[in-house]
Amino acid sequence: MTYRGSLARTGMFAVAFLVAVWAGRLTVMDQTNLSMVWPAAGVAVVWFCAQREAPARWADVVALAMITLVVNMATGATPVMAMVFVSANLVQVAVFLHLLARWRPDLRPTSGLHSARDLWALLAAAAASTVAGAAAGPTGMWLLTGRHSWAATLVWLSRNTAAILLIGAAGLCAVPAIRKFRERYGSPLGWWRATPRARLVEYAALALCSSAAYLAGFALTRGLPIAFALIAVTVWAGIRFPTPLVVAHDLAAGVVSVLFTLNGYGPFAAIDNPAARACVAQLYVAMVAVIGLALALGRDERHVLMTDLAAEKAELAAEREQASQRAELLRAIIDSTTDGLAVVGADRRVVLSNPAADGLLTDGPTGDFEEIFTRALAGEEVPETDVLIRRPGASAGQIVCVRTAAVRDPDGARRVVFLFHDVTSERRHRDELAGFAGVVAHDLLNPVTAVEGWTETAAEAVERLPRTPEAGLALDALGRVDRAAGRMRSLIGGLLAYTTARDATVAPVAVDLGQMVSEVTVARLDAAIAAGLPAPRFTVADLPPVQADPVLLRQLLDNLIGNAIKYTARDVTPALTVTATRAGDMVLVCVADNGIGIPAGQHDEIFGNFHRAHSTLGYAGTGLGLGICKRIVERHGGTITATDNPGGGSRFEFSVPAAGADRQPVPDSAQLR
Repeated sequence: MTYRGSLARTGMFAVAFLVAVWAGRLTVMDQTNLSMVWPAAGVAVVWFCAQREAPARWADVVALAMITLVVNMATGATPVMAMVFVSANLVQVAVFLHLLARWRPDLRPTSGLHSARDLWALLAAAAASTVAGAAAGPTGMWLLTGRHSWAATLVWLSRNTAAILLIGAAGLCAVPAIRKFRERYGSPLGWWRATPRARLVEYAALALCSSAAYLAGFALTRGLPIAFALIAVTVWAGIRFPTPLVVAHDLAAGVVSVLFTLNGYGPFAAIDNPAARACVAQLYVAMVAVIGLALALGRDERHVLMTDLAAEKAELAAEREQASQRAELLRAIIDSTTDGLAVVGADRRVVLSNPAADGLLTDGPTGDFEEIFTRALAGEEVPETDVLIRRPGASAGQIVCVRTAAVRDPDGARRVVFLFHDVTSERRHRDELAGFAGVVAHDLLNPVTAVEGWTETAAEAVERLPRTPEAGLALDALGRVDRAAGRMRSLIGGLLAYTTARDATVAPVAVDLGQMVSEVTVARLDAAIAAGLPAPRFTVADLPPVQADPVLLRQLLDNLIGNAIKYTARDVTPALTVTATRAGDMVLVCVADNGIGIPAGQHDEIFGNFHRAHSTLGYAGTGLGLGICKRIVERHGGTITATDNPGGGSRFEFSVPAAGADRQPVPDSAQLR
C-alpha cells in the first residue's frame, strides 16, 4: 500500500467514525447522558484492523483522537473529560488488535470469518478490549469527578462489546463477500439470473418473516416480553443462508431493536432504569449476533469438512484402485517369471511365492537352504550359491542358483527374499565342457611330448651336418616348432590346473600359512637365481594359520607370487610384501608388488579365463592363472580382488577360512550331481 493510499483510507474511515460517533450521541436516553449504542467502537476496530500494515498509521491515531475530542466537547464534555474518552478509545483499540493478532493472526477485513474459532476469538477480544476501555474511561471519570457509577460502567461494557462484535463481524465479512459476489455473479442482475427461483422465494420469505416478527414483537405487543421468540428468525437465517447475509440480518435486527427501544416501543422500553434498559437491549443484540454467526459458521465448517472428507475418500478410493491394479500387475509379472521368487518370514513360513518357487519349496526351505536363510536373516551378505535339490524317486538332482536379500516390514520384522534360478543345464553343460577340455588336454600331452622329442632329435642331426644356409634354415624352423610345442604344453598345463582347481575334492586342514609362503618364496628365489635373473625381495609379516586344502593353497600362492615377479619391469628388482589380518572366521591375505600394475578398467576382467591384461607387452602366459586363483578361493568360501598398490604395482587380496573356523568348502556343481 502506498503512503497516499494509506492517507486516503484514513480519511474514509475517519468519516465513518465521525458518523458512528454522532449516531451514538443521538441515542442518549435521558439526562444521565448515557448512549444506548456506541457503533463507533465497532467502526474503530475495523478501521485499525484494515490499517494494521499501513505506512501512515500515525494519521489514524490522530484522526480518531481529534474526532473523539471534538464530538465530546461539542456535546458538553470538558476538554479533560474528552481526553479521558480519547485515551479509553485508543486503549480499547490497542488491546483488541493485540489480542486478535495473537489469537487469530490471519483474521483481517480481507479474509473474512471462516470458523467458530474466529467467532469466539472475536467475541473474547471484544470483551477484553471493552474491559480495558472501561478501566480507562469510567475509571478516569471517577478520578476526575469523584463519583463512580457502576451503571455507567455496565452500559459501557455492554454497548461497546455488542458494537465491536456486530460491526466487527460485518467489517470482516464485507470485503470477501463483495469480492466473491463479483467473481461469481458479476452484477445483481447476474445474481438474479443464476439464483434458483426457490432460493429467491426463501430470501423473500426471510425478509418478510423477519419484518413481521420484529414489528409484532416491538410495535404491536406492548408490554409482552416475547422478544425471545424472535430468535427463531435468527436461527433460520443461520442455518439456511450464507454467513455475510446472516451478519447483515443480525445487524438489521440490532438496529431495529435499538430504534424501537429508543422510541418507547418493545419489551425493553418497559424497563424504567435507563442503564438496565441499555444493558438488556445490548445483551439481546449480542445474543442474536452470536447465535446467528455460530450457526452459520458451524454450517460452513461442516460443509468444508464434508467436502474435504469427500475429496479424501475419492482420493483414497483412487489410490486403492491404483494400488490394487499395481498389485495385480506385480503379481502377474511375478507369476509369469520362470525364476522362482519366495519371501520367507523369521518363523520359516513362506509369506509369498510364485509358481516357479512353489515347485522348489513344496516342503519349505530345508537342508542347504537353512544355512543360507539363517545367514541372510542375521543381516549377513550372502553371495550367490548353487544348491542341489534332490527329489524322491528322481535319479538326478536339480541345481539351483540362490540369491538372497533381507528386508524389513513396516513393523520392523525381518524377512528374507529368495530368488531361485535353475542352472542345472548350464552347470552340467559347463562341467561337460570342462571335463572334455581336461581329457583333451591330458591326451594332447603325448603328441606334444613326441613333437618336442623328435624336434630335439632332428635339431641334433642337423647340427652334425656341414654349415650351409639350408642347415641354418632347418635349425631355425626346428626352433620355432620347439617353442610352439612349449607354448602348447604351457596351455595344456594351465587347462589341467584349472580343471584340478575346479573339480578336485577340497580337503581342508590346518595349514601354517607362514611356512607355506616361505616355501613358495624360497622356490621362486632359487628359480630366479638359476635363470640369471634379479633375485626378488620378499617381506613377509606374521601370518596366522588357515583352514585350507594344502595343494590348492600352494597353487594359489605360487600363481599370485609368480605373476607378481613375472609382471615386473625389466630393469626393476621385484619386491613383494605378504601380509594377513584376521576378520571374524576368515583370514584376509594381501600380496602387494612393485610391478607394472593392472590397466584401468580391467581389475575384475583379469580373473576371467584366458584374459591377458598385457598381451601386447611380450609377457608369456595363457590367461588362466588368475582364473585358477579365483576358483580356488571361491571353493574355500572366500573372495579375491585386485586393486592398485598406492606405492606402484598391484595388490591382490583374498580370504580363506581361519584355522578352526566352522566353515565347509563350497562344493562344485560337478560334485552335486
